[in-house]
Amino acid sequence: MDSLEYLVLCFSTLFTLVNPIGISTIFLALTERFEVPETKIIVRKATITGIITLLIFSFLGKYIFQFYSITLDAFKIMGGIIFFRTGLRMLEAIVSRTRSTPQEQQEGLEMDDIGISPVGIPLLTGPGAITGAMVLSGKATSTIHYAILVGCIILVMLFAYFMLIGANKLSKRLGTTWIRVIQRIMGILLMVISIQFIIDGATPVLQTIISSSLE
Repeated sequence: MDSLEYLVLCFSTLFTLVNPIGISTIFLALTERFEVPETKIIVRKATITGIITLLIFSFLGKYIFQFYSITLDAFKIMGGIIFFRTGLRMLEAIVSRTRSTPQEQQEGLEMDDIGISPVGIPLLTGPGAITGAMVLSGKATSTIHYAILVGCIILVMLFAYFMLIGANKLSKRLGTTWIRVIQRIMGILLMVISIQFIIDGATPVLQTIISSSLE
């Protein structure tokens, strides 16, 4: 995989999994009692939390694979299934409940400092985004690829930062209908990516099975 192809894959996968447009309505509900300066602080903390979390799992991913004797192909298949489910829910214009449970949202409403949790984790950086970072890290084959992955993580989180800062204006300007339309389009894109991940993971496994049966 060349660098440009890997760049497109990293950005499109992480952006659709983080889904800052889709989570903006939940973010508005969690931060409606805060003033603008406080909201900016919350978003900044959430963004930093998201970057650190994804970077940790990106670079620890291969060690987790080794420790549990997990092959990258198996993780691609599992990740593809998770991505497909997430994409399907986005297609149905539903924000995945794995992002934040009603209990976590209620706790967030009762807390003064919600930047790290539940906004940073799991709303902004949910299981899908963490899995995506690990799968993308596993697909990296050079130092340039790792640099691209780090850059895409930071870039996606910067996009999320500005989108959440302007979530109120974005919601008023686009309206619920257009936000859901965009979310559905991103869901379709994520489902396509998920199918490719499953194919990439299943192909070597099937080849091994066929080769073993022919021996």
